[in-house]
Amino acid sequence: MAQRSVEIETDDGVCPAALSVPAGSGPWPAVVMFPDAGGMRDTMRQMGERLSGLGYVVLVPDIYYRNGPYDPIDMRTAFSTKESAEKVMAMMQGYTVDMVVRDANAFVGYLDTLAEKRPGGVGVTGYCMGGRLSLVTAANLGDRVAAAASFHGGNLAKADEPGSPHHKAGAIRASVYVAGAIEDQSFPDEQRALLEKSLSEAGVAHTIETYQAHHGFAVPDNPSYDAAAAERHWKATEQFFGSVLGA
Repeated sequence: MAQRSVEIETDDGVCPAALSVPAGSGPWPAVVMFPDAGGMRDTMRQMGERLSGLGYVVLVPDIYYRNGPYDPIDMRTAFSTKESAEKVMAMMQGYTVDMVVRDANAFVGYLDTLAEKRPGGVGVTGYCMGGRLSLVTAANLGDRVAAAASFHGGNLAKADEPGSPHHKAGAIRASVYVAGAIEDQSFPDEQRALLEKSLSEAGVAHTIETYQAHHGFAVPDNPSYDAAAAERHWKATEQFFGSVLGA
């Protein structure tokens, strides 16, 4: 298995990304892994490598590339001061749904050019804000996305937000897996219920679970990282993508 740095041409510039390809002879299914609020950093690259080890070509994009070069964000301290919290929040909020969709088209288009990728729809997965990006991508790219996962994703079904992915549940052609966290203000019970209702009414094959862990449980450099829940998330990822994408 090897990971290399790549650059992807988008409508808005050049997006750096980490590309991991399994060892052996392919082709393999492909997955886009969307980072959490901390963006691209070693932790996300390592998670991309681990997912690739399950038999996938994995692309981890630097979603904040429009901001220009920036120092890696340390999620252990990112929200410890007002200044650092405001910086991260500004980067998150500046990444609009329109930008997400333009980028997602470019990411999937790039994967489709690779000889190592198996033909057919891709998987998408993500953490925190990346979980939302995963569902936004599935809601806007149709059958180009075959499987969409979200782990402790936030604002997945915010009734008063036009860009909330639940509004476009009828356009989702992917199977969906959502793992929420307990006491998560970004994905409370009312959002879970609305997402469940929206996906069910749209006929989307889906599973929504709540892990007994807090927001950020799957990402090792988050203060709320939970090793047991993280391992559960890896097993769920392997089972979900394996059943849909067939690695």
